[in-house]
Amino acid sequence: MKNNPNRLLDIFLKLTSIDGISGREKEVKDYITDFLNKLGYDVEEDNAGKSINGNSGNIICKIGTGGDFILLSHMDTARPTKNLRHRIHEDRITSDGSTILGADNRAGIAAILYNLEKAYREKIPLSDFTIGFTISEENNLEGSKALELNSHINRGFVIDSSLRPGQFIYSTYGAQGIDITIKGKAAHSGLQPEDGVSSIQVAARAIAELKLGRIDHQTTANLGIIKGGSAVNVIPEETTINGEVRSLSNQRAMEIVDKFKTRFIKVCKAFGADLDFQSNWDFKPYKISEKSRVYQDILKVYKQLGLKPRPVVSAGGSDANSLNAKGVEAINIGIGAQNPHSNDEFILLEDLSSTANIIHALIREN
Repeated sequence: MKNNPNRLLDIFLKLTSIDGISGREKEVKDYITDFLNKLGYDVEEDNAGKSINGNSGNIICKIGTGGDFILLSHMDTARPTKNLRHRIHEDRITSDGSTILGADNRAGIAAILYNLEKAYREKIPLSDFTIGFTISEENNLEGSKALELNSHINRGFVIDSSLRPGQFIYSTYGAQGIDITIKGKAAHSGLQPEDGVSSIQVAARAIAELKLGRIDHQTTANLGIIKGGSAVNVIPEETTINGEVRSLSNQRAMEIVDKFKTRFIKVCKAFGADLDFQSNWDFKPYKISEKSRVYQDILKVYKQLGLKPRPVVSAGGSDANSLNAKGVEAINIGIGAQNPHSNDEFILLEDLSSTANIIHALIREN
């Protein structure tokens, strides 16, 4: 497909200029809705934002009958793009270094919208399919977890990976979130320290015996946030700890979480502290078979476009995890939004164009 690089870039620049962090995607949603309405499409918004006190829900748009597959991109960015100043170089787009660029995931949205507009203007026949734009992907995939899909949809293409076009994520780790609260006993640290139970000391003793970082070739563990104490002259009564265990195996993740829990129970008992230990799946792992239709579909598209396919296993989650958890086989497609979440984020002009070509090949009528 011959792209209009200026129009594709224009849509991308407009989208990235809209500030829309997780839970505050309304302006992005309004832009997309207006864009699609002008092409004659109806857009539906769900209530996913209400449960997280957000100002927007997920939006869904059926092309034709809605078909049996969905293209999905998320509307939120991990950090603000307010006051973004673009820099367009010979081969790439960046910010001026003071903010993120927001290519994650406005590049995916731009490529989808560009294709729909091009099909409308040039009367290109399209297959029946569904597009979705989710909220709060960067916040534990909250939007896609709440997304309700038509029962006819059996496969999904998430347009979101920082990998370059040609690569795609067919398998990911899952993540078990851990939330721990240790309740000790407050006392004056100078006058009556013997009467107190330091929740910070309990936490330190428990953590010291845990293996963190890379556990094995398919499992990692991290305790990333610790908060405790109220004043330097008070034995700290309460300490909270938040972390995660990631693994390609559900069972292995649960084994590590159970080891952590057992250790905290033992130490709390020894010190006379109370423990509240909670764990839940932030997202579950998935693995798509090489024989599956969605896997074969993307291989076919890459072959048509002359891209070398490269299936990748990722330790990160995406809306593809939510789709697979719903029974919709989905992969995450590389679009080249490199160095995401950092002020060094960039996307190559070549990759933005390639992403548009991939989407065109997926949605055109065969």
